[in-house]
Amino acid sequence: MTPAEAAGAIERVLRDGLDPEAAPARSAVPVPAGELLMMPAASARYTGVKIAGVAPANPAVGLPRITGSYLLLDGPTLQPLALLDGIALTSLRTPAVTAVALDRLAVPRAGHLVLFGSGPQAYGHLDALLAVRPLTRVTVVARSEQPAEALARYARAHGVAAAVGTPADVADADLVVCCTTARTPLFDGALVPDHAAVAAVGSHEVDAREVDEVLVARSALYVEARAVALREAGDLLMAGITGADTLWNLAELVNGAAPVPADRPRFFKSVGMAWEDLAVAAEAYRREAG
Repeated sequence: MTPAEAAGAIERVLRDGLDPEAAPARSAVPVPAGELLMMPAASARYTGVKIAGVAPANPAVGLPRITGSYLLLDGPTLQPLALLDGIALTSLRTPAVTAVALDRLAVPRAGHLVLFGSGPQAYGHLDALLAVRPLTRVTVVARSEQPAEALARYARAHGVAAAVGTPADVADADLVVCCTTARTPLFDGALVPDHAAVAAVGSHEVDAREVDEVLVARSALYVEARAVALREAGDLLMAGITGADTLWNLAELVNGAAPVPADRPRFFKSVGMAWEDLAVAAEAYRREAG
């Protein structure tokens, strides 16, 4: 399944009437190695659950920080249909959600992407945004130069001018995407141009954020769902956002109910929701089953 097809699956369920505010909550269980996340979702046709592990010590021994599996069930009978690689699914669905949002929040000629991070989500977001936006330039900002340069080479291989940069490059950005494990802001929010659209996907914790309160205060704010953002989105909570009336959700954005102002940045914060996994997993299953 291509990134564009995954984005299409996300769009379709929202256009068909899915209400993100009514989606089941994620449950998190502390375990000795870190955290175990369980994310169930259901529709009339399919039910599914993702079990993901977050093991902070894994990278030090050469293993992925995130692990997981996805079980897809038949909706009416709850009979198992497929077992999917949870990390591959997450690496596809998270960029698809961002692409759906930024395709609507970006100015028409947005060509310069500043991309924070150099891991799988950074690659996935680059692929997804190339599928929906006419990117002409990518600036990669990461902690380590070698992985950053590798991602820049990947972008150049896809026909886009690309180089390694610094956080100050957001001053010349049309799009900014943050795909990191940072717990403190990555750049000065005052530098972001009024015409830019920004997305942050790296955290679902109340005490971690990738953007600062300056950017949040300047921006029109969009989330997957108000309820989950006000529980989990540290980027917003640490900036003092506590009321739902300041937020637009993704269904409202996709269906044209959310305003998209041109006089200030637009900031999309995602934390990951189970309905997104189900939408993409079900689409992958349908394609495989014929």
